[in-house]
Amino acid sequence: MAWTASPRRGVAATGALLAFVIVSVFPLYWSFVMSTRDNSAIGETTPVLVPGGHLLENIGTVFDRVDFWLALQNSLIVSCTVMVANVVLASLAGFAFARLRFRGRNTLFLIVIGSMMVPAQLGVIPLYILVGDLGWTGRLQAVIVPGLVSAFSVFWMRQSCEEAVAVELIDAARADGCSLLQVFWHVAVPALRPQAAVLGMLSFMTAWNDFFWPLVVLDPNETPTVQVALSHLASGYYTDYSLMLTGATLGAVPVIALFLLLSRQVVTGIMEGKLRV
Repeated sequence: MAWTASPRRGVAATGALLAFVIVSVFPLYWSFVMSTRDNSAIGETTPVLVPGGHLLENIGTVFDRVDFWLALQNSLIVSCTVMVANVVLASLAGFAFARLRFRGRNTLFLIVIGSMMVPAQLGVIPLYILVGDLGWTGRLQAVIVPGLVSAFSVFWMRQSCEEAVAVELIDAARADGCSLLQVFWHVAVPALRPQAAVLGMLSFMTAWNDFFWPLVVLDPNETPTVQVALSHLASGYYTDYSLMLTGATLGAVPVIALFLLLSRQVVTGIMEGKLRV
């Protein structure tokens, strides 16, 4: 007997999804509203939900107090480089772990998985010493290189290859005379595009939102990132929350723009994973 959704269930599902969207989007909307008002609006008894007329003034003040253009530029360089490197390197590693047979494959993969269990804080001091020995302190290389590929990225792409890249297609391509790199480019890459988009989005967000390591290894005055610049807006004896939220709103724009750019591939990748469960 075929199952058909009743109109009541459809309305309930739509209402639940609408409520979820409102709860998810409201903090971002409220940050935008506060960025259009002065600091006194924070203390209002009744929450302010209508935008005001101080947006351009607040944006100008943010750029006057901190070098936000440089922070945006540095964060874009770091996040875009980390995103591309994670997608490329993790795709190659995931394809190798999933579809190539070589000695020690399982052991190496277990080591990769095991490294995910080690808290990142344990590696801060050795990594800082290494960065200092390389002369990278205060330079963007110190933030970019440690994030070029992660264990999670390799695990994600390995599982994606297991599910999306058929062994029969690889065998057929090799029988037609394709080299290993040609097999990867013509067989694996098209099949992995949605999962790679999801990984790219996650990698970009992780690098963009990183605060602790850039604060430790970079000079906040010479090479700030967006998160470090936002922390400077919150420093001092008096905190102007409208300026903080203005900076946070500006900092969220690149992430939202990237999601809109990759939204179709991201949704496809997530739904494909859901359908395979």
